[in-house]
Amino acid sequence: MQTWLRHAHIARLLAIVGIISIALALLHLFRNPYRNYFSILSHVDVGLLSISYVNHDHNKSSFLSSNSSLIASNRPALRKRGAKAVSIAMMNSIYQKNCAEIKSKRQRLSSQRDQELIYAKLKIVNALIERSVSEAHSSLFRNYSMFKRSYELMESTLKVYVYREGEKPNFHLPQLRGIYASEGWFMKSMEKNKQFVVKNPKKAHLFYLPFSSLRLRNYLNGSSFISQKMENHLKNYIYIIATKYRFWNKSGGSDHILVPCHDWAPRVTRNIFGNCLRVLCNSNIARGFKIGNDVSFPVTYISSANNPFKNLGGNPPSKRPILAFFAGGMHGYVRPILLQYWQNKNSDMKIMGPMSRDEEGKEKYREYMKSSKYCICAKGYEVHTPRVVESIHFEFLNWEEFALFISEDDIPNLGDILLSVPEDRYIMMQRKVRIVQMYFLWHKDPVKYDLFHMILHSVWFNRVFHF
Repeated sequence: MQTWLRHAHIARLLAIVGIISIALALLHLFRNPYRNYFSILSHVDVGLLSISYVNHDHNKSSFLSSNSSLIASNRPALRKRGAKAVSIAMMNSIYQKNCAEIKSKRQRLSSQRDQELIYAKLKIVNALIERSVSEAHSSLFRNYSMFKRSYELMESTLKVYVYREGEKPNFHLPQLRGIYASEGWFMKSMEKNKQFVVKNPKKAHLFYLPFSSLRLRNYLNGSSFISQKMENHLKNYIYIIATKYRFWNKSGGSDHILVPCHDWAPRVTRNIFGNCLRVLCNSNIARGFKIGNDVSFPVTYISSANNPFKNLGGNPPSKRPILAFFAGGMHGYVRPILLQYWQNKNSDMKIMGPMSRDEEGKEKYREYMKSSKYCICAKGYEVHTPRVVESIHFEFLNWEEFALFISEDDIPNLGDILLSVPEDRYIMMQRKVRIVQMYFLWHKDPVKYDLFHMILHSVWFNRVFHF
């Protein structure tokens, strides 16, 4: 069981460490220049290849093992503000330690809702083998049978109470456009949901705190010590919640969900919401992300609140003459290295700095994406980027079925590595990403297995396995 849990959570590690990600952008999706991970996975035929930071063993770099989708490097250049890179083995150890600590803090007397989650865990662990799905589909999961059973139990069991307290614009007003749109789409989907949301908090397994980190940041813009004021603002909100309801104090916040996507969220929420189920875009261990408790959230850039699918679509593989494409700001240390080796060095690779943000520049960016086999998703200041798909960690996805992870040291050999991928493997990865694309989309009205449900499932799964 513990071995399976380690495997089941490998995907969660993808967005936690510093990354360079190269995505097979077999279909175009960027909703505008500097779009989101959708540019990689939401098309009909995207594949994915990623370069990761690999720990060196006796100065030898290596390809990742079947259970290690992404590993941190111990190179000094990767260390930011004194933070040490973390290997997959260390993350597994941290995960086991965190889960043990969470369980030890739980009250010994379980409520009826706790008993329902314990029963769900038993059903998930003992899931019957699912044989009704194709081999190509099932191979995308570490354990498709357990995933399917867990998802079904979430649909039939999970109940969420949404706190009504909190005044607009910082609460109950989702921001549906821009780089931090993820938290807004989750808020919109949750507050309007009729399947999971209950009016009676006594019936709830989880409690959602509907605040927007982006709106709160903008509300306090111009103030000094903004992060401290954000924390104080949220502390006052929790005081109201804890005074009016008994649920926060009963669980210490361990059954409460918050979904902040701002870069500052880990720091602002680490004290007040330390026990909560945090869904974070900035899922960096060095910034306080807790493996086994927190959930990694994709940065999604949405240009149209009325049409989240705007600009979907792309050219078929036969009409993609460009091998790889990257354009973006030169922040962080990885991107300058990428340009040093590949800018204007190969006619088949379009590697450049930021492009113009006017309509002509946006159209050119989209055209490059449509014409490229690979989209390079290079790490910037933080571990997340609007281009990177690894920010989505779904516990059960087997990323190596549609992704290839390479040592950071191989950036100089990037062109040769991409060209060495056999055509049949490229086509197979493309086919498999077409299967998984439904897990990566926002919908105006949520549908089964979409991004809203998959993120909620990650929260559900974490909570269930805290027992």
